[in-house]
Amino acid sequence: MSRILVTGSADGLGRAAADALLSRGRQVVVHARNPQRAKGLDGLVARGAELVVADFTDRDAVRRMATELSDGAPLDAVIHNAGVWSGRAVMPVNVIAPYLLTALMPAPGRLVYLSSSSHFSGQPVLQGVDWQGFSPGSYADSKLYVTALAAMVARLRPGTPSNAVDPGWVPTKMGGPGAPDDLELGHQTQEWLAAGDDPQALTTGGYWYHRRRQQPHAAVRDEAFQDRLRQVLAEETGVELG
Repeated sequence: MSRILVTGSADGLGRAAADALLSRGRQVVVHARNPQRAKGLDGLVARGAELVVADFTDRDAVRRMATELSDGAPLDAVIHNAGVWSGRAVMPVNVIAPYLLTALMPAPGRLVYLSSSSHFSGQPVLQGVDWQGFSPGSYADSKLYVTALAAMVARLRPGTPSNAVDPGWVPTKMGGPGAPDDLELGHQTQEWLAAGDDPQALTTGGYWYHRRRQQPHAAVRDEAFQDRLRQVLAEETGVELG
């Protein structure tokens, strides 16, 4: 039975993905940022989901979560779903947390990172980025960075499928009730990449939208940019991504 971690699974796309994977008989680890949010996962836990709690704005909490999960049964996949749209948590949650979890935990069978079409508006500039979150961060930049992280991991770990997914602009709390895209389609691609048997689901280094591979921002595939991002994140966190 596959064991799959879905970060940011208290609501929205993460909750939908965790629910669907449980319904398909997968062993799911759900994540909430605090005990209050975790109460909303009681229904999934009652159905057999494991629960981890960590505030992704707190690097020590992310490290503790990585240790807790590393001490448990191996993970077959991680869906890095947690994300915020605006404010000071953008870089800590959208970039630093998935980087730390990727670097600190044993490599799972597959890795899936949530991107966005907004990444096309991101700037491949790393100087002056406030990774600590003392000031509001750029959502577009954060999604460019995490999409490049997915491609970087695919290059560094060729035996571990690593992909990025644009779920579309869907009507979640983040997307708003007027979002035009399909909520069901919004979580199916990451489930497919995490647990599907289709040969395409086992490929790596892709940027996907509704199960179709797309061409990302040019910086995503730029190995020099990936290497600069890797160096900056290693210096910022004190953790090397091998």
